[in-house]
Amino acid sequence: MDAPLGHRVPVPPAPTHATIDVNRQNAAVSALHGAEQAWRAQTVAAVLAAPQAYAPPVLAALAAVLFAEGRRGEAAFWFYAAQLRARFDANRCADPTAAGAVAVLTQRYGPEINRHAFADRTALRATVERVVAWDREAAHDYDHRWINLHGMGAVTGSAAPLSRPEAEWPAIAERTRVEYLEGLDRALRGA
Repeated sequence: MDAPLGHRVPVPPAPTHATIDVNRQNAAVSALHGAEQAWRAQTVAAVLAAPQAYAPPVLAALAAVLFAEGRRGEAAFWFYAAQLRARFDANRCADPTAAGAVAVLTQRYGPEINRHAFADRTALRATVERVVAWDREAAHDYDHRWINLHGMGAVTGSAAPLSRPEAEWPAIAERTRVEYLEGLDRALRGA
């Protein structure tokens, strides 16, 4: 292999995965990570105006920007919203190998926000309860299949369905919310 370590090697997605459009998501994440303040501010405003329209990676990147701006409470809310929605997307994804994307988001965006949030357990619990309530009420108006691009099926070309049957999604969503709150309770007892 002639490419140096760390060199990106593009792998075209399998045909079933090629229909997953993450261009808007990627543009938003790029703007949020970018150095151009006006573009970043415009993207923050757009995401906050319609958060239900953005996939979890965008909400997590938004949280990082808000945290850097000193808007710590908002940052925690959107980080945990991103985490919850990413878990739901992983749970309804038919490719179990895609679930690793949730851990990547947590590792990338979570350390500072978690340190801050866990300093006040009462506020953290209240924030996560608001996140769960928001998630229950807000639409999921983004392509939940973004997570499929992080699984082996995107590389191997599996012809299997990308998602579990849509009829199962409401139960999967509620189970994910319950498990998320239970996980928080375990973390708070152990912290």
